[in-house]
Amino acid sequence: MTESVQDLLIIGGGPAGSTLAREMASHGWQVRVLDKASFPRDKTCAGWVTPAVLEVLGITPAEYAREGRVLQPIHAFSIGLMGQSACTNDHGAEPVSYGIRRFEFDDYLLARAPVDKVLGEPVRDIRREGDLWSVNGRHRARWLVGAGGHFCPVARWLGDGPGGHECVVAAREAEFRMTPEQAARCPIRGECPELWFCRDLKGYAWVFRKGDYLNVGLGREDNHRLGEHLEAFVTAMQAEGRLPETDARHIRYKGHAYLLYGHAQRPLVAPGVCLIGDAAGLAYTQSGEGIRPAVESALMAAEALKQATTGAVLSGYEAALRARFGRRGDEAQGSVSEWFVADWLKARLAGPLMRSPWFTRRVVTERWFLHSDTPPLALRSA
Repeated sequence: MTESVQDLLIIGGGPAGSTLAREMASHGWQVRVLDKASFPRDKTCAGWVTPAVLEVLGITPAEYAREGRVLQPIHAFSIGLMGQSACTNDHGAEPVSYGIRRFEFDDYLLARAPVDKVLGEPVRDIRREGDLWSVNGRHRARWLVGAGGHFCPVARWLGDGPGGHECVVAAREAEFRMTPEQAARCPIRGECPELWFCRDLKGYAWVFRKGDYLNVGLGREDNHRLGEHLEAFVTAMQAEGRLPETDARHIRYKGHAYLLYGHAQRPLVAPGVCLIGDAAGLAYTQSGEGIRPAVESALMAAEALKQATTGAVLSGYEAALRARFGRRGDEAQGSVSEWFVADWLKARLAGPLMRSPWFTRRVVTERWFLHSDTPPLALRSA
């Protein structure tokens, strides 16, 4: 491989990194993607994308589903509080979301980016050498973008993340293929994922079927007794016959962490560098969903990069993020007493609200998870 100077070096080949790589390559930039994993690779994620994500990526459902890739249309959601009955809301004939396997989805996105890819190489060293970036002593570029998830080494280089000071969501989940017998008995419908909120509303569990695959997991705003919460949920679901009992006990649950936008305080930009996707802490505060913010942040970064001079601070990118996603965790969030009242009210109202078809549909599903009220990202023409 010729070690020439690239215009742009992206650390991380997930949806954010691959979207930025494809966009910049289409404008004539020399781009290299560096990722510690070899693709396709396992990625812990419940895995669903809205039609808005496919549209902004320029992907049709028929195109993506070719070659056997899983694309599960979602028409309804079953939402409840653990320990009480759920509300099932049907959203009509047109899919409001699609279930995907990140193993396939991320590989597909990266493969279609016509850029240089260096896979299976972790970042060991980042240096600023004049107007250039040097990574691992052999990758050199004018611009550096961190797209390596919550623990992105570029975020660490910027100086305030990742670290124990950050309030992150910790999650554990597993995705496994059911046997034909299990699939036939499974009561979970692929078109209707189940979301079960913890009684303190500090997290939720899910059961999501994608054809013969079942994804089960639980995430909370803290990792205190996370394993116990997950075990209790799985045991309860098994007792109701909603999870395959034998295999569910032995499948491997993988852990991961991500930073909610409302808690994020790590720096986003510095001269010649910026963060996108989970590296920037952009997961939606209410749902933890991160694919749409990752893709949109990549496109906003692309707009800023096209107009910037080498070594500049992409202040326009940071401003665009804040305008798009609202108040971030590094801005004032209210007094301690306000948070106490909010938690008290949430605990008191959780039961009645989660029994309300109106609330579970209009607020939980449409606003928190689907972001139906958020218009498509508007970008200037190149």
